[in-house]
Amino acid sequence: MNEAFALRPLGSSGLLVPPICLGTMTFGEQVDEAAAHEILDRALERGVNFIDTAEIYAVPTKAETCGATETIIGRWLAARPGVRERIVLATKVAGPSRGMPWVREGKGLTAADIRTSVEGSLRRLQTEVIDLYQIHWPERHVPAFGNLAYDPKKETSQTPMREQLEALAELVQAGKVRAVGVSNETPYGVHEFVRLADAHGLPRVATVQNAYCLLNRSFENGLDETCHRLGVSLLAYSPLAFGLLTGKYDVGGTTGPDAPKQGRIAEYESVRKQRWGRADALKAARRYNALALEHGMTPSQMALAYCYTNWRVASTIIGVTSLAQLDEDLDAWGTTLSSELLAAIDVIRWEMRDPAV
Repeated sequence: MNEAFALRPLGSSGLLVPPICLGTMTFGEQVDEAAAHEILDRALERGVNFIDTAEIYAVPTKAETCGATETIIGRWLAARPGVRERIVLATKVAGPSRGMPWVREGKGLTAADIRTSVEGSLRRLQTEVIDLYQIHWPERHVPAFGNLAYDPKKETSQTPMREQLEALAELVQAGKVRAVGVSNETPYGVHEFVRLADAHGLPRVATVQNAYCLLNRSFENGLDETCHRLGVSLLAYSPLAFGLLTGKYDVGGTTGPDAPKQGRIAEYESVRKQRWGRADALKAARRYNALALEHGMTPSQMALAYCYTNWRVASTIIGVTSLAQLDEDLDAWGTTLSSELLAAIDVIRWEMRDPAV
């Protein structure tokens, strides 16, 4: 039976989506194709018809699996006539290929780069149109993925933002993309993309896809006001902080002989080196997880409910590796957090200072 999800608009794009989105970056690495198709089927059966992917997935990114996730989704669509019309399909063009030469040559994100990438995504996804096409990370230097401060000395921008937006406009005009968005963006970036769109008659960004969870509430530091006033919708990713907010790392930690053998933090050194692998992030997660248990809910329930019920979030992107995880995440829908619990969450936040920003 489908969930009773009230659909929500994505900015001014005209797209309507459920409050939960299925993220797919595990498909092709942690999740094989058969299991991925089962997860996609179950998600759709339960009312989640919003699917997010990216040209560089699976994660962690490497040449062997670049594009694998889109290919898996494309085969799923091809085997199920009529399903494409029922879903909202989102994917992302990679930002500058820093450290990933298999994505593209060059240092910027040119109009030609964007055109080449969208054609590849359309081919792998076996579709004629992408509903939401997002810039995965900014072309310019920004403090992201665990970097805390902007440093103008690190600026390496090669492609003006207007050129990027004009390239996206061409895709919209050609009918290959319905709406555009950004990801891992800052208040300046969102403002500038909207300003350029309004000034030059180009498509407005409908969404920003940024990390948002109990361990990373940096979105609330100005970007929430930006999005609210400009009508840009937040797609919140990593609501469970790569598993830290499930409780599975509470006892054994993320490294060492007692760490869980499965999970992105435990398995992949590249993930441990980013924000989710910080010792302070695990320390804070343990406090949030204990608080959830004190209030009669699982850590996952509380963490997901924080996003599900938050006015800032249009849709929460969940990533799973099994049907059981999918059902658990969807079953958390409807969980409410009392004002007392929200106050206790804020106490931990201010004492721990957002360790996974």
